[in-house]
Amino acid sequence: MAAAPAPDAPRGASELRLSRPPGRVGNPVFAGISTGAGIIILIILASVAGFLVFRSWPAITASQAQYDDVGFMTGKNLGEYLAPLIFGTLLSSVLALIIAVPLSIAIALFISHYAPRSAAQGLGYLVDLLAAIPSVVYGMWGMAWLVPVLNPAFQWVSGTLGFIPPLAGFQAPAKNLMAASIVLAVMILPIITATIREVFLQTPRLHEEASLALGATRWEMIRMSVFPFGRSGIISASMLGLGRALGETMAVLMILSPGFLVNFNILQPGQHQTIAANIANQFPEASGLGADVLIATGLALFAITFGVNLLARWIISRRAEFSGAN
Repeated sequence: MAAAPAPDAPRGASELRLSRPPGRVGNPVFAGISTGAGIIILIILASVAGFLVFRSWPAITASQAQYDDVGFMTGKNLGEYLAPLIFGTLLSSVLALIIAVPLSIAIALFISHYAPRSAAQGLGYLVDLLAAIPSVVYGMWGMAWLVPVLNPAFQWVSGTLGFIPPLAGFQAPAKNLMAASIVLAVMILPIITATIREVFLQTPRLHEEASLALGATRWEMIRMSVFPFGRSGIISASMLGLGRALGETMAVLMILSPGFLVNFNILQPGQHQTIAANIANQFPEASGLGADVLIATGLALFAITFGVNLLARWIISRRAEFSGAN
């Protein structure tokens, strides 16, 4: 009689012995791509910084006699030329942030917690679409429509509240720092709103439901659950908008009547100028030391932006207990 066949070995055990360990190839490849991408970013950042320092060095070490040979530097050294540009850049960006952040929080809160679901999705798409509009379009809109609308409003503000020095001395048309800041606020509004909206939508549902179950109103639930959770996200979104406002060029160039003064007369034309707009205005005709001076102003803008990002990371790290990961 034929011998009975031996029982088959468990298929699962043989397959486990023959198959490769999961992730043997994929994990190292993914880790290498991620590490390489991070290294490339650092190399690009260091290359930009090195280029700016190298090209700025002749302007940093130049004498006053050499500065006098540059048409737009007559009678000024590099520090005197940089000071009003840095002041105008920071002032316009801070004013834009003061206008945009409260509106962005309100719009994001409405989309995420108040609007009907059918309307919220459409509003979210609309906000994302506004973020894709080029800055030159915002500049044309501000120059052709916003400035004529602001003329009577600024005239009334200056006539009524002119005893406050920053609001005194308005002169039409409204090509002043305040008008440029309003356009900047409209430009950064979609970016800040979209980021804050996504942060608010990540609030743990159980936290919201627990607040409502304990008898909190919708506003109390938002104040106690949504805002603490999204605080670091609000700061990140604000710094993201501030970064765009600091480097904005065309919209400011098309609206602002430039000046090189350090003051807070935000309704008077011919008082302020920003670094990016000044580079765009002067660079086509600059050469030699003049081009180096403009690149030095770009280095100052690079340092300001880098400092803003470091400050934002420091603030967020202090509020780590409210991060989405927790």
